[in-house]
Amino acid sequence: MESGPGKAAPSCREIVDLLMDYLEATLPPEEARALERHLADCPPCVAFVNTYKGTVQVARRLTPEEIPPQLTERLLDFLRRERAAPPS
Repeated sequence: MESGPGKAAPSCREIVDLLMDYLEATLPPEEARALERHLADCPPCVAFVNTYKGTVQVARRLTPEEIPPQLTERLLDFLRRERAAPPS
């Protein structure tokens, strides 16, 4: 991700790719600041981040046996499709 003077701000797609590192506080400080600047001006990304945080919190409370195998497979298929989708 490019940031700083004269460089492009991160796109929404880049935000999604960096989100896990950002929430785990492992993103380099300059990239974290660039992400935060993007969030300050992008309500859809803020909504996505909030939904993502909630999903992570719920998922941490689940044990593997609570998730039906069909749901696990559907979720994995969805994530694979999203990851393979061209950037918008």
